[in-house]
Amino acid sequence: MRQRHPLLERADQLPDAPALEFGGTTLSFAALADWARRGATHALAIAPTGDAPIAMLLRDDANFVAWFHAIALTGRVVLPLNARLTVGELSAQLADARASWLLGGDADERLAEIARRVPSVRVSTPPDRAALPAPQASLLGEFVEADATLAVLFTSGTTGRARGARLSWGNFLASASAAADRLGPAVGDRWLACMPLCHVGGLSMLMRSAVFGGPVRLQQGFDAQAVSEALDTGEIAGLSLVPTMLSRLLAYRRGRPISTDLRVVLLGGAATTPQLLRHALTAGYPVCATYGLTEATSQVATAAPPQPGATEPLPMRPLRGIELRIVDGDRELPPGVAGEITVRGPTVMQGYLNDAGATRRALRDGWLLTGDIGCLHGDGSLRVLDRRDDLVVSGGENVYPAEVEAVLLEHPAVTEAAVTGVPDTDLGARVVAWVTIRPGADVDAAALQRFCRTRLAGYKLPRDIRFVDALPRTVAGKLQRQRLTETPE
Repeated sequence: MRQRHPLLERADQLPDAPALEFGGTTLSFAALADWARRGATHALAIAPTGDAPIAMLLRDDANFVAWFHAIALTGRVVLPLNARLTVGELSAQLADARASWLLGGDADERLAEIARRVPSVRVSTPPDRAALPAPQASLLGEFVEADATLAVLFTSGTTGRARGARLSWGNFLASASAAADRLGPAVGDRWLACMPLCHVGGLSMLMRSAVFGGPVRLQQGFDAQAVSEALDTGEIAGLSLVPTMLSRLLAYRRGRPISTDLRVVLLGGAATTPQLLRHALTAGYPVCATYGLTEATSQVATAAPPQPGATEPLPMRPLRGIELRIVDGDRELPPGVAGEITVRGPTVMQGYLNDAGATRRALRDGWLLTGDIGCLHGDGSLRVLDRRDDLVVSGGENVYPAEVEAVLLEHPAVTEAAVTGVPDTDLGARVVAWVTIRPGADVDAAALQRFCRTRLAGYKLPRDIRFVDALPRTVAGKLQRQRLTETPE
């Protein structure tokens, strides 16, 4: 399949319509396309040949959006990097991807050290928009091929250490189309972006904007007050959050009503609880729980938008074109039985960049092995239980941390909970919980254990409960479970 670059198509059809809103400034689709064309012409003057990825280490602002599209217009692969990573981690990803050029922010003091560590990569800052050359249309890739790689996104994914997932134009376009089919017209309206743009969820939002013509309002990171103020304008149709962000937004607003213009709150990126979903729905938030992963270009199974006044969450179902199977090794499991979630469809990645071995382990006969544990119900809906790597085997019994965390979060004093296993000579692993407590709450470990005992089987009970000020999370709000055991007791 060959088609015109969606941003250029939108600039022709809706030249004056708003594409990007940031810091009180609005860029039309025509202005954004012009910036991208100029940036692409500049990029081709610096790196005229080759197929090595071009990396970006930029803040979540208009510069990021324009250069994402600019690099795509060169026909080269975009490699967005996470600014929260250390110099060592960034250098390793650049080397693994065999990138040729890194565009970094002018205030990033790490660029010189990265250049020293990875001398094969040219490091520079993007020129000001006004200093870019006039676009040379004859040099630009204004048409895209479905099987051409658009972006490489590093993820720990199904393989442990970070690897670069190769996502094609076809993957992103199929994901955008499937999202619109499930979420409805809100996909083509104004979305608030407070998630990192370097992640698959952020890039998917930019792609949906280009495909369907809805503006994106950018915020640099999640701030409950800023998000709340944006929602109060009545101009936001949709936003994407992880559970911790939603919980903080609910706490900040304290029951203040939500504008009916908000039609979708896409909630994913980490395990959530029925209690949080019901709380949000009761407060008027149109929450659509979603399960997805980088290797499947974001969403895999998503709940439909709830009807006004709904208080019970709708089930997550596979998006159009997506097939799901639950397996135990090579054996497909029947409905209701937990096993590994596998995915097949047009959004599944092409493979891992420069890593044929990891690709063979993750992709088998077109099926992506996610490493996540879940079950399919008879009606086709999906229930996600946990990561396979997070499973705790205690005394020969399987304990899913997300199940224990959900019970702990039912306690009125608990604001966050995380569970994992630690080595135990008798049990193999014992269940341990880390919790944060609401200010002023008076509760101890014994009280929480008594609370859990009435709701969980004995082998699932946390043997130890440790109180912490905060849980370790990524910039996108995902729990860094592997760091829990580093927390001092």
